[in-house]
Amino acid sequence: MELFNSALGRNITFVRPPYFIISGFIGLPNMKYYYVFLFFVYIVSLLGNAAVITVIYLDPNLRTPKYIAVFNLVFVDLLGSTALVPKVIDIFLFNHNIIPYNDCLTFLFFCYICLSMQSFNLVALSYDRLVAIIFPLHYQVKMTYKFMFSLIASFWIFNITAVLIAVGLITRLSFCKSLVVNSFFCDHGQIYRLACNDNFPNDVLSFLYPVFLFWFPLVFILLSYLYILYTLAKVATLQQGVKAFKTCLAHLSLVVIYFTPLLVTFTLMEKIHPNYRIINLSLTSVIPSMLNPIIYVLQTQEIKVSMKKILKSCLKNKIRARKPPTM
Repeated sequence: MELFNSALGRNITFVRPPYFIISGFIGLPNMKYYYVFLFFVYIVSLLGNAAVITVIYLDPNLRTPKYIAVFNLVFVDLLGSTALVPKVIDIFLFNHNIIPYNDCLTFLFFCYICLSMQSFNLVALSYDRLVAIIFPLHYQVKMTYKFMFSLIASFWIFNITAVLIAVGLITRLSFCKSLVVNSFFCDHGQIYRLACNDNFPNDVLSFLYPVFLFWFPLVFILLSYLYILYTLAKVATLQQGVKAFKTCLAHLSLVVIYFTPLLVTFTLMEKIHPNYRIINLSLTSVIPSMLNPIIYVLQTQEIKVSMKKILKSCLKNKIRARKPPTM
């Protein structure tokens, strides 16, 4: 900081810091146990998502447009958890809370990409359910490999562009005050508020980012399910409606788990204590990644059938390998 102060004394208005300091929780004892809990969640998430990816890859019956979106969802869960949790463990369990400037921006990029891609994956899955229930006879025509690949690719391009803009706007900021980031990772909102020069573009982006990457996807998902319920109420019997809606339960569970803590955080951002905000965001970043594969395994019939087939095949192969060769 002395270097920064002396530089400002020589009328140098732009200061790029060599590092940021991640503060984590404020004044809470024994928080190392919380980070151990996050590590446990990460291991479960790693195993669960890897299992779902393996099942989708090995079973030709799951190579459908819907499971392109599911595959992308579990891939993003794996990428996001791996980008976040090991670094958080390193920062707070091993006291490496000083992060070089460029490393911090890279950390921010991957965390935000994965967090926002989860919401767009849920949009893709909700559109798949909408077409499957509203237009069952035209599902194969409307929901093709090409369409789903294009949809997922457009989401990636949009998210990468949005996050790159956020990172680019940080690089234009001058930091001459505190370098302590009041979060558990390199959080865009907490970083740009430390700047000494004009941060109005960052302020605008911090408003637009949740609107386009969280609120719009949530509104689309809610409207799609309202339309599904309206259509089922008109054309289906109660038993048929319940049976059709059961196919949406796994997806709806993911929506509730993912969006509920985000809604709390973004709605009460200025009113909640920083510690609660950190808990909310950290759990939002890791809990959905852990629960997504569990929910899909328990509530999706195709996944359960495929896992049983693969396990039976592995068991048969082990039994054959143990049998002595016949003479």
